[in-house]
Amino acid sequence: MFSYGPELRESIRANLAQHSILTIPVDDRHRAAVAVVVVDSDVVATVDDAEYSTAGVDMRDVPGDIAGFDGRIEGVSGGAAFLLCRRAARMNRHAGQWALPGGKIDLGESVEAAALREIDEELGVRLDPSAVLGRLDDYGTRSGFVITPIVVWGGDDVELVPDPAEVAQVLRIGLHELCRPDSPRFVTIPESDRPVVQLPVGRDLIHAPTGAVLLQFRWVGLDGKAGARVNDLEQPVFAWR
Repeated sequence: MFSYGPELRESIRANLAQHSILTIPVDDRHRAAVAVVVVDSDVVATVDDAEYSTAGVDMRDVPGDIAGFDGRIEGVSGGAAFLLCRRAARMNRHAGQWALPGGKIDLGESVEAAALREIDEELGVRLDPSAVLGRLDDYGTRSGFVITPIVVWGGDDVELVPDPAEVAQVLRIGLHELCRPDSPRFVTIPESDRPVVQLPVGRDLIHAPTGAVLLQFRWVGLDGKAGARVNDLEQPVFAWR
């Protein structure tokens, strides 16, 4: 378990500063920002809402061996954590899937400003620009976006007020879940020669692009492995649309 406090904040900031950021040409795709929001969390039994436990992704569509995984997330909080959102069931894209807060970047808007705006709009949390700790590599998605992840220090007493039009649920996932001995997993699919990345969280599997972003956050932000890349990691077919 990671202790939440200034020592962790400065460690993450320093690790991100040592990383050489990979940028990807947008071409005809859309630019978007997502946020890895680091907050504090209590040790509680965080249980996935049954209404959404099978929404969005049928576990039978998940590639690889899913023995022991049923899509539920519980008992994963405690100490420093990140915010993981279940997208609303009525969303046009990736409805019901797990995601980081984020969205399209407005014209003339910086990546950092877009990430902070999306945190406010989706989760009801307004943060100062000084909360930004750094950024990770761009990641090109199969659905036509180039996303830039921004790492943000959310605070130790953050009150979440999710917008139900966009967010069905938001969980605080302890950073220790990213460092499980069975994480990351890599599986192959016939549709691509790139490995599909899977991050176990509770009894669910988080895939790219979210899984790729969180894996690089672990490697670079937590482990201090500057230069570790995830741009060659594939998304499962259900996330291509």
